[in-house]
Amino acid sequence: MSDIRPAATTPPDTTPSDTKSARPFFLRRGPMEAVAVTIIGLGFLMLFQPFALVLYTYSLVTLLVGTFMFMIVSKFPE
Repeated sequence: MSDIRPAATTPPDTTPSDTKSARPFFLRRGPMEAVAVTIIGLGFLMLFQPFALVLYTYSLVTLLVGTFMFMIVSKFPE
């Protein structure tokens, strides 16, 4: 008698790009880097505009928040 065994089935290979990320939006590097760069750009616009003194006053704080945010977010996993 011959011994008939079922073929071994292996699960299909899944890559991280195939599966949806389980991380929420605010913990992903790509979108949060874009937010940080936008905040930095807003700080530069506030710094170089000649219309409102209050915008100029908070421009450095905005630049620093965007810079520190970018430094922290750039350490997040993809």
